[in-house]
Amino acid sequence: MINSPYQAYQQSSVQTASRGQLVIMLYEGAIRFTRAGAESIRNRNYESANTNLKKAQSVINELIASLDRSFEISNDLVRIYEYMLHLLIQSNIKKDAAPAMEVIGHLTELRDAWKQIMKGTSANVQMNTGSVQ
Repeated sequence: MINSPYQAYQQSSVQTASRGQLVIMLYEGAIRFTRAGAESIRNRNYESANTNLKKAQSVINELIASLDRSFEISNDLVRIYEYMLHLLIQSNIKKDAAPAMEVIGHLTELRDAWKQIMKGTSANVQMNTGSVQ
């Protein structure tokens, strides 16, 4: 049930986003949850750390599930995602923020790569659209 205008906006954003935009949203969510988990570890709020790191794991599992396995790069991405899951579990078990911070670095790098891909895709669409007119 939608309780606020912000939730309505979020739902609308997800429903109208392209596949690439959805992937970027997933990365941003995983980064946000991982960052919150690491911060909670630093503050010794282990319940919050556990909750946020598990949410980050769920997002990464969604990224794995969304891969198109017909592409060679998907196998490499699965290994990267599995490594990040391992780091998140270690961070949660050992109550050490360092592995979570490493995950944030990997997620940020992948998100930024997707943003570049999306920029290139939209530039190509605009060029192709412009040449038709």
